[in-house]
Amino acid sequence: MSAPHRADLSASISVFLIALPLSLGIALATGAPLQAGLVAAAVGGIVVGALGGAPLQVSGPAAGLTVVTAELIHEYGWRTTCAITALAGLAQLGLAALRVARSALMVSPAIVHGMLAGIGITIALAQLTIVLGGNAESSALDNAAQLPELLADPHVTAMTVSLLSVAVLLLWPRLPGRGGATVRKVAPAALAAVSVATLLSWSADLELSRVDLPSWSSHALPEMPDGPVLGLLAAVLTITLVASVESLLSAVAVDKLAAARQRSGGQRVPRANLDRELRGQGAANVVSGVLGGLPVTGVAVRSSANVAAGAVSRASTVLHGCWVVIATGLLVAVLELIPLAALAALVMVVGIQMVNITHIRSVTKHREVLVYGATAAGVTLLGVLEGVAIGVAVAVGVALHRLTHTRVVHELLPDGTHQVRVRGQLTFLAVPRLSRVLGEIPESAPVSIDLDGTFMDHAAYETLHDWRTAHAGQGASVEITGRAGQQIGEPTAHHCRPWQSWHNHQCTAAIPNGEPAGAGARPDDQLLGGVRNFQRTTAPLVRRELARLAQEGQRPGQLFLTCADSRVVTSMITSSGPGDLFTVRNIGNLVPPPGTESSDDSVAAAIEYAVNVLRVTSITVCGHSGCGAVQALSTTDVTRRGAPGPTGQAGSLQRWLRHGHPTLDRLARLAGAAPRIDVRPATNALETLCLTNVVQQLDHLAAHECVAERMAEGTLAVRGMYFDVGEAQAYVLHGREGAAPVFTPVQPDVGSEMLAS
Repeated sequence: MSAPHRADLSASISVFLIALPLSLGIALATGAPLQAGLVAAAVGGIVVGALGGAPLQVSGPAAGLTVVTAELIHEYGWRTTCAITALAGLAQLGLAALRVARSALMVSPAIVHGMLAGIGITIALAQLTIVLGGNAESSALDNAAQLPELLADPHVTAMTVSLLSVAVLLLWPRLPGRGGATVRKVAPAALAAVSVATLLSWSADLELSRVDLPSWSSHALPEMPDGPVLGLLAAVLTITLVASVESLLSAVAVDKLAAARQRSGGQRVPRANLDRELRGQGAANVVSGVLGGLPVTGVAVRSSANVAAGAVSRASTVLHGCWVVIATGLLVAVLELIPLAALAALVMVVGIQMVNITHIRSVTKHREVLVYGATAAGVTLLGVLEGVAIGVAVAVGVALHRLTHTRVVHELLPDGTHQVRVRGQLTFLAVPRLSRVLGEIPESAPVSIDLDGTFMDHAAYETLHDWRTAHAGQGASVEITGRAGQQIGEPTAHHCRPWQSWHNHQCTAAIPNGEPAGAGARPDDQLLGGVRNFQRTTAPLVRRELARLAQEGQRPGQLFLTCADSRVVTSMITSSGPGDLFTVRNIGNLVPPPGTESSDDSVAAAIEYAVNVLRVTSITVCGHSGCGAVQALSTTDVTRRGAPGPTGQAGSLQRWLRHGHPTLDRLARLAGAAPRIDVRPATNALETLCLTNVVQQLDHLAAHECVAERMAEGTLAVRGMYFDVGEAQAYVLHGREGAAPVFTPVQPDVGSEMLAS
């Protein structure tokens, strides 16, 4: 069996062991027949796995649809709910035919996360009543109302088994050492929790309600929908929208996980085709509904486990569905030993985890807590569709509030400058406030205007431009900073786009008359001109962040080692800012092996400081196209001999380039297995040598004791990267074991955040 097939087989078993107890628990939470969860798991694995557009995404019954499905079963009955599921699948097929899948990504993350949080709260309350020995109601308020009575007189046996399940579920991922990692791989936390609870209840012969799987001959199949037409249409629409949005956002999140694994040296996996994925989800819901199963969606938890287990193709997902089918036929007697209290505890924890702390921090950072909270409250108290509608309404209201409530603040600085700060978008609605504040500024007084927003309409532009012209005409200085402020200026002013080279603009061309040039400076000193441009346009935007870093100190998470070539702009390539990267640059991005540094310990010292003191979590060695140092290695033997300098000794450059000799030796040994780029042939022999140099320097890096220790602990990752200057394209190394090392292109990010399921 080939390595990819072995990886898919192993991953499919891991996912199956997670999916089996979760599918039963979700069916229990909805009030559907327990077999319906197994049907949905099998159909989601086989049908979506074969037809979907996200190869590594695992589909099946999801907690995100638990509340919706429970409401439908309560209102229309189980068989009609199956028909609604099938109709929702047909609607998804229609949407896929219209190629509107990417429209689902337009939904605000705050609304999606709020919806999941509301569903999680509802699930947790319902399952908590079962854990305490009661019966779950359809309403979150009704379940909450039961809690005082149940807490006063709980079912001790059910609660004990449930608490044991929760304890195992939470402590299992924290098992220490390699033994713990092996045990977790063999038995995932969900399976371990249910197994321990089942073993205890069986060995102690506890009186508990258990899983009851009736004969498949009596399995309920769908019937023609019976009920108000508008109500049925609303039900189909709800299932369609919630299932589609959750599946598509999960597919994008799985893409991110697969890309991250690829950057760490894993197998490359094609990116998701969202329209095809929606088509696969629709087909699965049609089949699941017809066979009497729960609604199917893509689920991030099982998909994450699939990626982490090393799956490389859709075979893993399909196989996991096949294992579910086999289990339903051969393991019925074992499944019927599982106490319902253990499944309720499992789903309760899943519900609690859907109120994701990371999501809350994210919406707080972006000032969307109100949208998140309103959606969560609406879903909990009223229902999913009503809650989402409330969330959309609140999101629109927040957007309008931000648009109409621009803050304009005026203060006098110690140096006599009047500073005007505009916070928010500058539209005609804010013009009266802006004009009033500008009118308070004395004539001829120096003014600094900071525009924090990204948008300014024509009315605001004319107001600010006319006032600036009039105030400057009185001999006063007016400085306007901020992104929106770059379009305010004199007709002859030149403003520099981000990362624009000096020779392409005039804002750094000359030192103004009367400004001290400084020792050694020339009137055309572009570096000082660039510094002046920074002080004028960028410093006001980053001053607060730099002040924080100055107080707190640096805490970069990454060491970036690259060439000193002026065309390699590290902050531009990595979209990083102050405090993000600890950067080391030298000729040829070389890492001298330990013991060969001679009198130059600078690279080794930087590595040791980054690894031991700053505790970075990754190190990237980045080479680039057209590297002059690598070219010098390939075109002359001077570095081998050590060309004499003025004193007859080898020069500094020649001595430094000797650290590149192992790269030449490596390429000679590799012959036909030289590093390559997987999407195109090498442009020339120099590019192949540049790629080889990156691989060789990673070996040198791993030879440093501090790096080797952290890598062995699993707390430090190393990465190879190659930047093609002419293409403006970064490539990441993977696949260093066995076959020739391959560099794959880094693709633009089109995704959303990982969603709980």
